[in-house]
Amino acid sequence: MRLTIKHQENYSRGELLLRTFFGWIYIALPHMFLLAFVGLWSNILAFATWWIILFTGEYPKSMFDFQLKYQAWSLRVNARILNLSDGYPTFGISGTDDLTSLEIPYPEKLSRGTLIVKTLFGGFFVMIPHGFALYFRFLWNMILLFLAWWVVLFTGSFPKSWHEFSVGTLRWSLRGYGKGTSFTKLKGHRLHFLASNLKKKSDYYALERHNDYGTKD
Repeated sequence: MRLTIKHQENYSRGELLLRTFFGWIYIALPHMFLLAFVGLWSNILAFATWWIILFTGEYPKSMFDFQLKYQAWSLRVNARILNLSDGYPTFGISGTDDLTSLEIPYPEKLSRGTLIVKTLFGGFFVMIPHGFALYFRFLWNMILLFLAWWVVLFTGSFPKSWHEFSVGTLRWSLRGYGKGTSFTKLKGHRLHFLASNLKKKSDYYALERHNDYGTKD
């Protein structure tokens, strides 16, 4: 999964104040009103998808595309509500945005056994551990967003590391949702993370050895 929200070099103080005082009127209300109905249809499709996967082992491509576009719309709205992006989020599941993007590879095949296990025990090995960790991350994220609001107001710049942390929080939250449902394949996050870091370290040490040998007379 690839979720990105572009970090801008400069942020508008005017838009920041406008969103703070009136964003709930011209951003949250119209978008959330429509997203509520789209979300209802999303839940119906998710229920139907469960049975389809159970009997066929496949996620219907059209349903997958709809869910992806629905999540992308929600991302566009959240990016503005959290002041991670300037501009106004486009309406509709087919809307586009230069500052946000969401890419999730389509799962060609899904395991019926994994589907049943996630349905019966997903709350224990996916939702509870991820939810517990995300709870504390959300708290820290809210503190950073509060501090970032003042930094943007006085400097017009959003600290990049804080921005990356907030985007990472949204990414983790959506990834946990995807693993808890059948939107993305269930994989060992920590094992994948460790393997990725081991590879990076291996490449780093290989480069260091190459540099050492290259500097010897």
